[in-house]
Amino acid sequence: MDSPYRERLTVPWWWWLAALALAGMMAAEIFLGRPGVLTYVPYAVLVPLVLYALWRLGRIDIEVDDAELRVDDARLPREFIAEAVALDADARRDLLGPHADPLAFVIQRPWIGGAVQIVLDDPADPTPYWVISSRRPGLLAAALGGSSAGPAAPLQRDGASPAG
Repeated sequence: MDSPYRERLTVPWWWWLAALALAGMMAAEIFLGRPGVLTYVPYAVLVPLVLYALWRLGRIDIEVDDAELRVDDARLPREFIAEAVALDADARRDLLGPHADPLAFVIQRPWIGGAVQIVLDDPADPTPYWVISSRRPGLLAAALGGSSAGPAAPLQRDGASPAG
């Protein structure tokens, strides 16, 4: 029995500080000396708006249990997983760039270097594989029963490495 896995793809902590500073500067520019109650309106609008945007960017949850993989609202039964391979930043870049399949299901966050390629074994599904960003791709791949070491090149649907 594989152990459960859970991860949230949050934004880096320093983005919160930078976003608050940027929202404050933008609100101060919009304010530019208006008297009275209007002084607080740009702050009351921009700061919550920026915080909401960052919260939305960092709300992707990845969960693995005995029955399925859940990534945000997407669900993949484990019986359809043929292979799970941890990818380092270079392999992820190749898989999402020159070796990309337009039918692949991708949830990637550019600020997260690692990812996992999940090759599917479902003849009824045209999706060849999933690519999911992860800060701990080795652990996620292992939780899915795959390889925890990053390959030199990502796998294609048939399990072979692409010639390149």
